[in-house]
Amino acid sequence: MKIVYATPGSGGTFYCQNCFRDDGLLNSLHALGHDVYKVPMYLPTYLEENGKIADTPVFYGAINVYLKEKLPFYRHAPTWVEQLFDSHVLLNLAAKKAGSTRAAGLEEMTISMLQGEKGRQASELDHFIKYVQKEIKPDVVHLSNALLLGLAHRVKNDLRAGVVCSLQDENEWIDPMRERYQSKVWNLMAEKAVDVDIFVTASKYYSDIAQKNLRIPADKIKVIYGGINLDGYERSSLPFEPPVIGYLCRMSEYFGLGILVDAFIRLKKDSRFKDLKLHMTGGYPGDDKHFVSELLKKISKHGYENDVKIFKYFNRENRIKFLRSLTLLSVPVPTGEAFGAYQLEALAAGVPVVQPNVGCYPEFVEATSGGVIYEPNNSESLAKAIASLLADPARVSELGEQGRRVVLERFSMNNMAKDIVRIYEDIT
Repeated sequence: MKIVYATPGSGGTFYCQNCFRDDGLLNSLHALGHDVYKVPMYLPTYLEENGKIADTPVFYGAINVYLKEKLPFYRHAPTWVEQLFDSHVLLNLAAKKAGSTRAAGLEEMTISMLQGEKGRQASELDHFIKYVQKEIKPDVVHLSNALLLGLAHRVKNDLRAGVVCSLQDENEWIDPMRERYQSKVWNLMAEKAVDVDIFVTASKYYSDIAQKNLRIPADKIKVIYGGINLDGYERSSLPFEPPVIGYLCRMSEYFGLGILVDAFIRLKKDSRFKDLKLHMTGGYPGDDKHFVSELLKKISKHGYENDVKIFKYFNRENRIKFLRSLTLLSVPVPTGEAFGAYQLEALAAGVPVVQPNVGCYPEFVEATSGGVIYEPNNSESLAKAIASLLADPARVSELGEQGRRVVLERFSMNNMAKDIVRIYEDIT
């Protein structure tokens, strides 16, 4: 089976959990004998594992998309100019600039993208369709999220391919938008959803969100839990002398890093946890630079700068090393997430998770027995939850072992890939 997988790139500047999970899925599909073509959208993507997947040029390059939205005359720019701005060098520079990874201020462009052949980037859609039609002739085109639904109509009608769309945290892009645009974007995605054969999401929680916001019937959404390549995830020793709290995600206010840092400061003031350490990794683009800088100033103001360590590199090898240094992991995203691959990575290393009672977290913790849930999602409640575990090393070990066992049994990328293939087969 020939599979085209269209996925936005992050430019490699931060921990893009969906990007890493997509890479793992594509490698597993390839291992199952399918011809898989990864089609990067907006920014370059990088395969962090074996690199066997057929890569293609970047489509809808971020610079060209932005210029076509803002400058009407540029919509008729010659091909050589577009190719220049689609170079990996310039796109990687764009990825590091503020505003390249957030929707605030880009609402009109998001709407135009979703309008597909009727949007201001229609020529980009032409390039995509012509390339895929000539070079690949796929059986299935898989859109990695619903913000790419502007492609669906022409994929269905011009390529005559099955269309699958993953639903994964579209709200992270839509929530920062100005309020008057949010319902407009959800409604537009709902209109475009009719051209999709089946939707896939990683939790019942997010399936319910999609049914409500996108008006998708329940029988058109399949819940398939995410997976990871489990090779190499050795057990953490779960250190207690001193104990170490970890954070693995984009270092951003949106993902709750500020809540975790405030909880850490609270705990440090308790004599029982005066030696506590905080390890963080996941990187950040220009959007988050000021936030991270202010957070580090706050830590220094309390005199804890020597107890906090930022791990600069977060590719797969370095994430595995990072997890072995932890006692617990917490990523207290205020609004929750559709899945949270960092939870899988932590439990694969036997590191329990401490997560708020929002999003998919209660569903995941119940499924794995690998952590605890707290509420409300503030620094005081998080500090209490962490303190109760740090005071009970046997409990930490038990949670880590239970979670690791379930993840090894149920959450492999190979299992996920087989489930996805069954969906492809049903629609082709």
